[in-house]
Amino acid sequence: METKMDLSTEQGIETYRHSVSHVMAQAVKRLFPAARLAIGPAIADGFYYDFALDEPLTPEILEKIEGEMRRIVAEDHPFVREELDRGAAIELFKALGEHFKVEILEGLPDGKVSLYRDGDFTDLCRGPHVERTGAIRAFKLLHVAGAYWRGDERNPMLQRIYGTAWGSEEELNAHLARIEEAKARDHRRLGRELDLFNIYEEAGAGLVYWHPRGAMLRRIIRDYWEEMHIRKGYQLIAIPHIAHSHLWKTSGHFEFYREHMYTMKAEGEEYVLKPMNCPGHILVYKSAVRSYRDLPVRLAEMGTVYRRERSGVLHGMLRVRGFTQDDAHIFCTPGQLPGEIASVLDLVLEVLERFGFTEYEIELSAGDPKRPQDYAGPRESWEMAERVLADALGARGLPFRRMEGEAVFYGPKIDIKLLDALGRRWQCSTIQFDFNLPGRFNACYVGADNARHHVVMIHRALFGSLERFVGALIEHYKGAFPLWLSPVQAAVIPVSEKHLEYAESVYASLLENGVRAAIDRRNEKLGLKIRDAQLQKTPYMLVVGGRERDAGSVSVRSREAGDRGAVQLREFIAMVAAESRAQR
Repeated sequence: METKMDLSTEQGIETYRHSVSHVMAQAVKRLFPAARLAIGPAIADGFYYDFALDEPLTPEILEKIEGEMRRIVAEDHPFVREELDRGAAIELFKALGEHFKVEILEGLPDGKVSLYRDGDFTDLCRGPHVERTGAIRAFKLLHVAGAYWRGDERNPMLQRIYGTAWGSEEELNAHLARIEEAKARDHRRLGRELDLFNIYEEAGAGLVYWHPRGAMLRRIIRDYWEEMHIRKGYQLIAIPHIAHSHLWKTSGHFEFYREHMYTMKAEGEEYVLKPMNCPGHILVYKSAVRSYRDLPVRLAEMGTVYRRERSGVLHGMLRVRGFTQDDAHIFCTPGQLPGEIASVLDLVLEVLERFGFTEYEIELSAGDPKRPQDYAGPRESWEMAERVLADALGARGLPFRRMEGEAVFYGPKIDIKLLDALGRRWQCSTIQFDFNLPGRFNACYVGADNARHHVVMIHRALFGSLERFVGALIEHYKGAFPLWLSPVQAAVIPVSEKHLEYAESVYASLLENGVRAAIDRRNEKLGLKIRDAQLQKTPYMLVVGGRERDAGSVSVRSREAGDRGAVQLREFIAMVAAESRAQR
């Protein structure tokens, strides 16, 4: 018996969307009998299905598929579950020419498998589904993307159709409006329009080039980060971008992470373009004999790392091959561990709030006890580390979800996913407990008993990847950064060329007094120059003409409030300084 539809539950909406994916596959097979089916799961807010099809799926074809789906819904077929022996199912799908389904079946153990039929369509599926196709109410096909079969670039490239499905037309329309708003906030588009960054394919995919305005934004964030860390008792360090492979063999990265690492040869020696900063930070810690009285030692660095990511997963600034981690490693005694983790949690939440993120979700990524080969260190150490992290969250009253099997190889971690203005999740902050690397590197301290003990190590990043964090900032603010973060705080706009000399003097005064400014020297109409400054989302536009020159003033236009009238230049400079301090 099939599932009654209850879209108020996670299982209910997943079942509903998975059922819509079957209807989409059925429509594709009706329109393109030569299409071969791969897989079609429900995903967040929708579904997809992968097809092998020679004809490229255009937006016009998606409309035809959608129309056929509506006919299937109107036909109101029941979803009927059947069970077959695996061998019989293999023969059935061979007869249907569905070789991807055959491959899936051949990877299953002997026994019964389930099929689902609705009308003229049969698919391999565990289910469940809604009772009938007529129960499907509101859906929309969104776009087509390429996808390798089973995510392996050595396998055939398939066409993946993405769609969304909701319980009512009102919910569907609201979601489509959110999609349009997300497009308007897309950091890739805004990054180009605001001249913040670019990724040049001729230089290599997944490598971010920061343009002057983007580099200024990066510097603002970095300056804030460094000043805050110095106040919190961290010591700033800097390490090279490459290191001998011996270092990565000691750390365990060669064993657990090599497929994501770039290696090179130099004078017969093997070097690695660093994927992590932690081994280098450990060397700095080990450069001196440490007493328990010296601990904790907190080392921090904005360190760029490089990871070999498949081209298919790269996405703007969110998934790249070279990125900067706001990395820090805390070396402490076991007794100091709970207090240090609590302090880091407080620091993370303070930083997120400063940048305008007040909502977040927390996950505790634990090891999978069924796969000990994926992790370094004994299971009892993992259980202790997971307990320490859970206790730290509990002591702060922070709710969290336990994510089995999501830990990194060297220890469990806390992941803090911030929510942006549209309620979307961004993985940024992380706090990781590590009981493996100190032992591998023999990183010790001298205890009160005058004996050497392995130090306890915490990895932590507040932004995570600076590139990803900036991408999140762009989309959160739609490119209209608060004054303290804006790469250009004020644009000086002369009314005409004859006022350019005064405009230059205003521009120079702003720069000398720490206001980040730009000047529009073009011989264009005033309205066009104001409009362009608005499109650049500049917080303040300073229009200067003859009256302003004679009075030593500027006419201020605000991004949010519009025309604010004329003020003395020194008053404007003081206002910007006060507003920036208040925001920061």
